[in-house]
Amino acid sequence: MQLTHEENQFERKTFPITLVCDHIYFQQNIGSLFRIAEAFGVQNIIFLGKDIPLTPRKINKTSRSTHLHVPHKIIEEAKDLVDYLIEENFEIISLEIANNSKPLKEVVIPDNQKIALIIGSEIDGISDELLKISNQIVHINMFGKNSSMNVVQATSIALYEFTS
Repeated sequence: MQLTHEENQFERKTFPITLVCDHIYFQQNIGSLFRIAEAFGVQNIIFLGKDIPLTPRKINKTSRSTHLHVPHKIIEEAKDLVDYLIEENFEIISLEIANNSKPLKEVVIPDNQKIALIIGSEIDGISDELLKISNQIVHINMFGKNSSMNVVQATSIALYEFTS
């Protein structure tokens, strides 16, 4: 018999993970990122960019109201984000296919350190400016002809790896 949301046996837990969204603008993705972040106990979300569409009416369909429960903020300029991540001593992990990326299963999650998981825009991926400050760049091995997947799907896979 299927359990209801109230009956599930999952332990509520928050991980020291900040999800950093580099110029993600598609409202369905934003709503879904809130939902997956809440499901995996992400501490907060930072949206990088100007005019991020966080209108609850637009994102609620996919967020299922999780945008009300996951702390988030917008940082408009990349330089301000870079300064913040470095000053706060995050282990910066970018999820991107790059010349120096390694498979996700090889990621090293340091003990007792805050993690910033950077995910890239639907069109351009992660900017070079953010890749340069990354401690680790990881990719998801794929075996079909396509070399990328939806940002929400990729984030889900990475958060599962980080939290399990």
